[in-house]
Amino acid sequence: MANITVDDLQPKLMTGTPGLNEVLRGGLTPERLYLVEGTPGTGKTTLALKFLMEGRRAGDRSLYITLSETESELRAVAKSHGWTLDGINLFEMVAEDEFSADHEQTLLHPSEVELGETVRGIIGLVERLDPARVVLDSLSELRLLAQNPLRYRRQILALKHFFSRRKCTVLMLDDRTSEPGDLQLHSIAHGVISLEQLVSDFGSERRRLRIVKMRGVQYYGGYHDFSIEPGGICVYPRLVAADHGRSFTSEPVTSGLAALDALLGDGLFPGTNTLLAGPAGVGKTTTAVRCMIAALKRGQKAAYFLFDERLSTLMIRSKALGMDLQPFIDEGVLEIRQIDPAELSPGEFANAVRTAVERDQVNVVVIDSLNAYLHAMPSDNFLVLQMHELLSYLAQQGVVSLMILGQHGITGDLRSDVDISYLADTVVMLRFFEAAGQVRKSISVIKTRTSDHERSIRELRIDERGIVIGDPIRNFTGILSGAPVYTPARGDLLPLGEEGVATAT
Repeated sequence: MANITVDDLQPKLMTGTPGLNEVLRGGLTPERLYLVEGTPGTGKTTLALKFLMEGRRAGDRSLYITLSETESELRAVAKSHGWTLDGINLFEMVAEDEFSADHEQTLLHPSEVELGETVRGIIGLVERLDPARVVLDSLSELRLLAQNPLRYRRQILALKHFFSRRKCTVLMLDDRTSEPGDLQLHSIAHGVISLEQLVSDFGSERRRLRIVKMRGVQYYGGYHDFSIEPGGICVYPRLVAADHGRSFTSEPVTSGLAALDALLGDGLFPGTNTLLAGPAGVGKTTTAVRCMIAALKRGQKAAYFLFDERLSTLMIRSKALGMDLQPFIDEGVLEIRQIDPAELSPGEFANAVRTAVERDQVNVVVIDSLNAYLHAMPSDNFLVLQMHELLSYLAQQGVVSLMILGQHGITGDLRSDVDISYLADTVVMLRFFEAAGQVRKSISVIKTRTSDHERSIRELRIDERGIVIGDPIRNFTGILSGAPVYTPARGDLLPLGEEGVATAT
């Protein structure tokens, strides 16, 4: 980040793009020239139009000069977002009659005349309209007219000084048609905003932006995901946990199950995260839902981010286990969001979590599951880094976080797509084991950073009456390894009823 200078203390211009002002820490310094670069389709025109519309709202005179697109194309873009460009001056530099035989050059190279005429046309237009905000689209046309880098740089410098004298804030759009590594524009512009579009083998394209430079202003560096929605661009600022803290009580809260509280030591602590790991079908989601319902019954709010399971399936299964979620949804204290990891960028997901915490004031966040979240990421390293920042943010907000991690296999050596157990404050392990010809489930706490937890392994049973956790199992060895050995010296297991069906205790 740049050091604080006088520019940081000046009033800023709003860009009109949600999230971008936050990345810029307030907006753009007025009366400066900025470069917005990106390949076709990254959203340069949409961002520029929104910048001028924000100027119109603030009472600034705005001008869009296009060297490539037509006015009808610009209005079509605006219409697709439900906008109107009334009150914004749109001007095409190339008129239709310039392609007639009367305008052919015979003695001079056409570019020598056309470049001069184009620049003079821009200057004359600005002098006549006296705008406060200007968009020049696009520099690739000027680059072609200039023919060589020296003439091109001189013309851009001349325009920069002219706009500075006119006290204009200018966005120059560039589609990166120059030679790779050409930084001519970067050195001239006061600030550079770079837009990118990435295409994966499956799923929708991902867009992200980066502030390459911004002289004399502090800003959030790195890449920030963004999407183009009806209504414009939505930027999802990279989450920086250190900038988001608040005071909260650290008193433990119950999980809703006395036996689970005993395993955890004192229950769940605000500002901590709990990882529930185990194979498919062992009861991770059900346990997380039970803990969440306990918070809802205390009068708190919760947000459930569902990656793997269909929402209807979760609702039906929870109701069948005596944990009906619909009343809490109807009351407005529970939001369950079905997420398609192929369509959602990591930055957008982090923004959704942040919105739930800061706007909706939720106290419990459930992520089900981290496996699907992993597939939304470009690599394991990015997953761990972003998850670390997200968990740090939730911790500083005093949120109880419950994360579900599915492991490959049913018994034996179980493995995960990624190991983030070191990030978790509490790790709850759920396992299958066999006893007396029955498939049973166990639950244990591997670690907790907040209290002296119980080291025992208990049996877990889930039926239509909900969750039942038995007494500590003391005559089994090897349950966690998947090869248990049982010595039936005591009745540690939950009793069996008729036809081998377990009964509640």
